[in-house]
Amino acid sequence: MSDSIIVTGMVLTSMPVGDYDKRITILTLDRGKITAFARSARRPKSALVACTNPFAFGDFELYPGKNAYTLVKADIKNYFRELTMDPFAAYMGFYFCEFAEYCCQENNDEREMLRLLYQSLNALKSGKYDNSFVRAVYEDKALTIIGEGANVFECVACKKKSPLVAYSQEKGGLLCDECGKTYKNQISDATRYTLQYIAGSSIEKLYSFKVTDEVLAELIHVVGLHYSKMIRHSFKSLEVMRELT
Repeated sequence: MSDSIIVTGMVLTSMPVGDYDKRITILTLDRGKITAFARSARRPKSALVACTNPFAFGDFELYPGKNAYTLVKADIKNYFRELTMDPFAAYMGFYFCEFAEYCCQENNDEREMLRLLYQSLNALKSGKYDNSFVRAVYEDKALTIIGEGANVFECVACKKKSPLVAYSQEKGGLLCDECGKTYKNQISDATRYTLQYIAGSSIEKLYSFKVTDEVLAELIHVVGLHYSKMIRHSFKSLEVMRELT
């Protein structure tokens, strides 16, 4: 058998295989998204029970195989157990993981997405932010990371830098006062600044601010429009969240 490797990452998804095993997806710093099998992880006394649950973040020791890895053991630094106290926050976290699993690739540099996922789960568990705000920030920054973010720094029609007053779903970005005067998706200066801040800031500073209810409503609307343009996929966790509300 090949020598084992140690990767740092987070469990995105976990599903049962056979009578006692699990198949997990881990988003890692160095190897992107990988699949691993955890033998006997569903046995009550297995040392792999907790470390194969979604949100588990830490160091995973793996044996490489032909098509997947085998998990040997893990040193978990954060389980994000606080999320389990709030079902809506938990399923929001599941959605973040599901989104990352959908967008990320194997053997690709996905460290920015991993950092975003970690910071966003921290924001959820802190209770300091409205969950809808965390979701909007996560989706907006995730789209930017994968190269599908809206153009928020210049008019997508004429390249004018300011003032930017409306969002065009068709053109995928903001419009200036002349090009966007007839568009219905008008935004305030505060919302425009928020969109620019999310797109341009480091992930560590993403959740260092709050917005008014009015700005949050505009932010959710614009991010939702752009998200629906770029992502054509149904996520099971979002369906559960809709049932909870």
